[in-house]
Amino acid sequence: MSDIKLSICIPTYNRAKFLQKTLAHCKNDLNFPFPYEIVISDNASTDNTQEVAEDFVTQGLPIRYYKRETNGGPWPNLGCAFLRAKGAYSIYLADDDLLVPEGIGAAMAYLEQNPDVSACFTPWFLHDEVAGRDSGQFYRVDSDTKFARRDFADVFTFIFERHVFPEHAIFKTETLRSAYVPRDFCYWPFCYLAHFLDMGAVAFLQRPFYRFVTRSKVAHERPHAGHEEAMNAWDRYRGGLEYFLYVGAKRGRIGTAPAQRQKYEEMCKIFTLNRMVVALRLWVARKDFVKAYELYVRLMLGGFSNHEEVKKVRESLTLMAAVQTLAQQINAVAGVSRVILSNVADVPSLASLLYELGLDRKIEVAGEPKEHAPDLLDRTVVFTAQAADRGKFIALGYAPNLVFSESDLTDGILV
Repeated sequence: MSDIKLSICIPTYNRAKFLQKTLAHCKNDLNFPFPYEIVISDNASTDNTQEVAEDFVTQGLPIRYYKRETNGGPWPNLGCAFLRAKGAYSIYLADDDLLVPEGIGAAMAYLEQNPDVSACFTPWFLHDEVAGRDSGQFYRVDSDTKFARRDFADVFTFIFERHVFPEHAIFKTETLRSAYVPRDFCYWPFCYLAHFLDMGAVAFLQRPFYRFVTRSKVAHERPHAGHEEAMNAWDRYRGGLEYFLYVGAKRGRIGTAPAQRQKYEEMCKIFTLNRMVVALRLWVARKDFVKAYELYVRLMLGGFSNHEEVKKVRESLTLMAAVQTLAQQINAVAGVSRVILSNVADVPSLASLLYELGLDRKIEVAGEPKEHAPDLLDRTVVFTAQAADRGKFIALGYAPNLVFSESDLTDGILV
């Protein structure tokens, strides 16, 4: 048996500079009173990832490095790191994030005092590495809370009421042989939580032990898997909740009578709709109003019409989604080089908005010309605020389906 207490599992791929920063953090900041190891699984990187890992080995960091022959995607890479772990407990660490040593120490002490716990979860800090400060905390726990093995009903209520996302945990390494299975249609933390709870007690601790880096010193702006998930994964969140409930039902701890099914169905729906509100906010911030409108429709049908975020978006959604739809339609047509805006009170403002919402800047936007050059007709899209004027432009020779009226764009946007 290994005497290693904790395995820090880091999957990585072609991110040597990020990994170097994170390993430097481990070397400088992790001073645990127990033996630990760092398990790195390299998904066949083509940069100098291996040299970075080997350099820290020479500096005394307890690293075990494994390089996969081929890049099989993120799940096999994460699986490699977990299954190679030798510690009694394991924790995932992204190659660009940080651990909170004091929080790790407190969680490990809790696990030692509660050997029936298969996994302990905590909230995590959102960390601005450029500014050198924590910018927030993702969910909160009022006090350390422990749930007995297979207490599925109470854990589900806890997750629902507090909007808990069980993403960061320290867990017994031995549980991974049964708990770790890749999930595509169901949000994986809810699935793994179900299996951890099936094998032992689980705990939600108040003190964070993880820092999710929102802005990195290595690259201030970089894509975040978690951020993208929040924008797209609301149905997987629901799938994860349903997966959790199914495991509980199979173990006889979640009731399946019609009234109970209806209750849990409503809870899953409300949780999902709340996540869709978050996604709505993020898509609006990204200025993708077409996608925001799709979410808006589902939120309205779901009964969220009076939600403050939804009401705020409603005020401008018709205009923004209509203009963006026009921009996308224009971009889609081969051979178009200009747009004519007719019966528009402020041509420069609408032109600016079209570009802002995605119109290819190679395409010229102008008001209606005094003369209509025959050689430009086939390369022109016309937008007119008056539907009655469509016939005039078609008679002049413009392509019928490239003459848009305001009603063409707004009649299908129902707010």
